[in-house]
Amino acid sequence: MSEPALDSTASARLKVTPSDLANTLNFEPGDAFPPVFATSRMVALMEVAAARVLSPHLAAGEVSVGVSIEVVHTAATPPGATVTATAKYLGREGKLFLFELSAADDAGEIGKGTHKRAVVTAERIVAGAARRGGQS
Repeated sequence: MSEPALDSTASARLKVTPSDLANTLNFEPGDAFPPVFATSRMVALMEVAAARVLSPHLAAGEVSVGVSIEVVHTAATPPGATVTATAKYLGREGKLFLFELSAADDAGEIGKGTHKRAVVTAERIVAGAARRGGQS
């Protein structure tokens, strides 16, 4: 794998649909969240942006995976708005790739944070998951 240049950026964009709203996270009776863009979806969009910074530098069979993320979600976004997440490459910490993250909707910033990713083979990550087992 090659390494991205410092300050390289990539973005991911999403138009907020009903399935992106926090109120879809009602897993049990009593769970209640508002019908606004879910923090979990913002985090996912941020991860996609960071992965896009790395993807042109990966060797065949390699993938990048999230290791840690620290974000704040600072503003609510309604359905129908477009959210753009941007990741900026800050360098490495050992084997980990560090990113500065931001997310904005049509009205301005909605979140920011930091993120670390590792590069592994797809085969290794799938095999590790299989060893953990699972129930169908």
